[in-house]
Amino acid sequence: MLHIGMETGSRTTATNPTTTTTPTKDLAPAPAPAEQSCDLVTVPARQGLEAVDILRRGRDQEAVGPVLHNGACDTLGFLVPPGTADAWDVPGSACTRTDGRGLRLPAGPPPAAGSGWLLPPAEDAPVTDPAALRAALDLAARLLEAADGCN
Repeated sequence: MLHIGMETGSRTTATNPTTTTTPTKDLAPAPAPAEQSCDLVTVPARQGLEAVDILRRGRDQEAVGPVLHNGACDTLGFLVPPGTADAWDVPGSACTRTDGRGLRLPAGPPPAAGSGWLLPPAEDAPVTDPAALRAALDLAARLLEAADGCN
């Protein structure tokens, strides 16, 4: 898991990747210009990499915001708009609320020691849309489950 500065809260849910949930609150993306606070969705690297591919190749051409990987490369962290953690309930992932303390969308090096950018911050995709990320993570979990079942 990525450890970012002074986190103020976290929501972690069960690890059953086949459960589909419905958001309890509207998760429409909000613009997050450079140096604005954001929340962090952390997922296992394998599922996260699949989700990045799904988002980048999707028919809607969803923008993928910055994505961090930790030094051990076992988790990925998607930067999402502030407030996402309040309604995040995707199994197998955690969303950390930072309330502007500790994690800000940086223009330079990764904000956490021992991490690196899989996808660095860009002007055209300041954060990832939580609804698109939720759908991509759900599809990624189903694809990985099907691939693992083919052994």
